[in-house]
Amino acid sequence: MEQAEMMAVLEAVLFAHGDPVGAGRLAAALDWPESLVLQGLDALQARYMQPDSGLALLRLGDHWQLATKNEYGAYVRRTLDTRRAAPLSQAALETLTVIAYNQPVSRAFIEQVRGVDSSSSVSSLLEKGLIEEAGRLDLPGRPVSFRTTDHFLRVFGLSSLDGLPPVHGRDDEEEKEVTP
Repeated sequence: MEQAEMMAVLEAVLFAHGDPVGAGRLAAALDWPESLVLQGLDALQARYMQPDSGLALLRLGDHWQLATKNEYGAYVRRTLDTRRAAPLSQAALETLTVIAYNQPVSRAFIEQVRGVDSSSSVSSLLEKGLIEEAGRLDLPGRPVSFRTTDHFLRVFGLSSLDGLPPVHGRDDEEEKEVTP
């Protein structure tokens, strides 16, 4: 199969799938070696980086998703006639920060860190798709734990959680431990 046809197949599958999909899953579905899929994804990503393209191929950890470029978002929103999502409240941002930096975490852990009830913030973040349940923790009562989602990465423009800015104080503590 020629590279142009391979890229066309990947483009069609990514467009139709809509959600982020792993290279391994693409390889299995297309019956191609994963290395060939990764090569095709890299080529597509390079093509979409050209200024004459309105699309982007996002790498979200080990998943890939076809999306529109941010600079054309206003046109897309107006065309789809969607309203702008309500901004996150300060409480929701604090809750999301606790989850992003410490995941997976229980609601009790979030409330211990914040010092207040976080039920409505957790519910709001679940509803917006920024967090999801991550199973149950091996603690008394087996509480539900939460983690961030791929949607969280997209919204904040991150390819992985490694892209989160360092927490003030953590680097200082690590430097003190390393420095004699």
